[in-house]
Amino acid sequence: MANYKSALKRIRSSESRRLRNRYQMKTTRTFIRKLRETTDKEEAVQLYKKVSSMMDKLAKNNVIHKNNAANKKAKLAKHVASLS
Repeated sequence: MANYKSALKRIRSSESRRLRNRYQMKTTRTFIRKLRETTDKEEAVQLYKKVSSMMDKLAKNNVIHKNNAANKKAKLAKHVASLS
């Protein structure tokens, strides 16, 4: 167990950060799943904008790597383009 005040604070703050990251990541995954399941082009375009924004925010805050975000966005864009 930590002996210093700063270490105790670091444990508290890292735990709250972990929970926030987990929540944001789970929400993003849910929207990605929704986007992959949709067959309507208009709805997919709207969802893609939202998902793309969410991925950018995750990458900006170092929850996921920026290349990981770019890769997933590219695959989703390809999916949306393939819809008729």
